[in-house]
Amino acid sequence: MTIRSVPVTGSTNADMAALAGRGEPEGSWLRADVQTGGRGRQGRPWVSPAGNLYASTLVRLQPGDPPPATLALVAAVALEELAGAYVDPARLAIKWPNDLLGDGLKLSGMLLEGTGSAVVVGFGVNLSFRPDLDDREVTSLAALGAAPIDPDLFAADLAEGFARWLGRWRHFGLAPIRARWLERAHPIGTALAARQGDGSTIEGLFDGLDDSGALRLRLADGTMRIIHAADIFLI
Repeated sequence: MTIRSVPVTGSTNADMAALAGRGEPEGSWLRADVQTGGRGRQGRPWVSPAGNLYASTLVRLQPGDPPPATLALVAAVALEELAGAYVDPARLAIKWPNDLLGDGLKLSGMLLEGTGSAVVVGFGVNLSFRPDLDDREVTSLAALGAAPIDPDLFAADLAEGFARWLGRWRHFGLAPIRARWLERAHPIGTALAARQGDGSTIEGLFDGLDDSGALRLRLADGTMRIIHAADIFLI
C-alpha cells in the first residue's frame, strides 16, 4: 500500500476520487495535515484543524464482493480496533453505520463515495482536537487520555488494519465484519433517533443489524423498522 501525505488540500476524498479516475490502484491512501473543504454526510462541512487525521483510501470493487455499502462497517471495525490500542476499549463504541464514539461522544466520521466501479473511503478522526459541531457533542483521543499521536503513524496503522478487515470482507463475506461490529457497538436496547432524508425522525431501541448490515430499530409499538439510510443519534 502507498500513503501520500500533503500539508493542505481541499478534500482528501475529492482528491482520491480524481486519482481513481486516472487509474489509481486499490490500497492507495492520501492524508492531509489540513483540509480546507472537508465534507461529512449530506455535504456538511467537516472542520479540519491540524493535528487530527484526514485520510482517504480506494477500494476497487470486484465480482463477488459483498454490497459496497457494507464497506462502512469494514471502516468502522478497522478504526475501532486501532483506537482501542490508544485508549481503554471499554470507552469506545460504534454507532451505525460507522461513527466511532468515545464516552458516548462523536470521535470520528467516515464518508464513503462511489466513483465508477470503485469506492472512496474517507476517515476523519479527532486525534488531538475536538472541533465544535452544531448538532452533537464531540471528543478526541487526547481528551480520552491518549498520549500524543503522530497522524502519519496513525494513518499507517489504519491502512494496515483496514486492509486486513477488507480481506476478510472480500474472502469471507459480511458475516465476520457484522459480528465484530455488533461486538463493539453500543448495547442492544440503546435508545436511538433516526433522522431520515425527508427530515422526519423515528425513535426506537437498537436491535442489532439485519443480515445485510442495515440497522434494526424496535419502535414503541413493538414493530421493527429496518433503516438503510439515516443520521443516527443516541437519546
